[in-house]
Amino acid sequence: MATREPKAHRFMDLTVPEYAYMFGFLQADGHLRQGTGRKGQLNVEISVRDIDLLREFQKLTPYYSSIRARTRSTNFAETHTSAIWTLCSLEARTTLNKLGLPYGRKSKTIASPTVVFSRRDYLRGLIDADGSVGFTGKGAPFISLVTASSAIASCMSDFGRDVTGAERNLKRNARDGLYNLLYRMEVAQRLVAELYYPGCLSLERKHAVADSLSDWVRPPGMRAAYIRRRWTETEDRILLELNCPRAAAEALGRTTRSCDLRLWRLRTGQVPTPGDR
Repeated sequence: MATREPKAHRFMDLTVPEYAYMFGFLQADGHLRQGTGRKGQLNVEISVRDIDLLREFQKLTPYYSSIRARTRSTNFAETHTSAIWTLCSLEARTTLNKLGLPYGRKSKTIASPTVVFSRRDYLRGLIDADGSVGFTGKGAPFISLVTASSAIASCMSDFGRDVTGAERNLKRNARDGLYNLLYRMEVAQRLVAELYYPGCLSLERKHAVADSLSDWVRPPGMRAAYIRRRWTETEDRILLELNCPRAAAEALGRTTRSCDLRLWRLRTGQVPTPGDR
């Protein structure tokens, strides 16, 4: 997990993959506290088994920071040892805050950066902090991200669609009010391959699991996954010009039923016509 320290770049230049990843991770798992005057600090606390990631963050930060271990009792274990990275620099904290890392509670207010940033690296940081990669109980590969932020959910959904073609319905769970974006099987394999590429900064244990997903092969007899195909403006124009679902189906390589339904939606104004977009 050795990083290529971006010495030629300014701190938190999010076009640099390592900084984009780091910022995504901090948004999900970092805690920015503001004190009186110039006082305040950024803390990241993770399991001590992942301490190497904090050391990489320390290398990427041109300000003094410290790492310490803490052992305590939790609801899940009698003794749990964690590693804590602390950064106090006001200049560093101001930079992070301006990019979109709020002070205090932040789960619903965080959003993807408004500056140019490396999207796949940023999202990998979020997933390493608040997501999961692995195999379901039935042995199928999956990747998921849980978030309270509508903006983050939209960013992940857009990326998943762009990489795999798979659409996700953005709806909060009734039980906890969170978004749970889940991708499985071949869709998960394509998405994971794009996110966890060779040499990228990541949690080593999650990267190892991500690499293992590529070995999965759909069992014989299992029905192939269906991926919804989005309509384009060009296809809508052809459909309206032909004005015949059967002819459009042959021209566009779609089903007659799909063309018939789309034509009805265009005529009734349920979807905008190409000229109105």
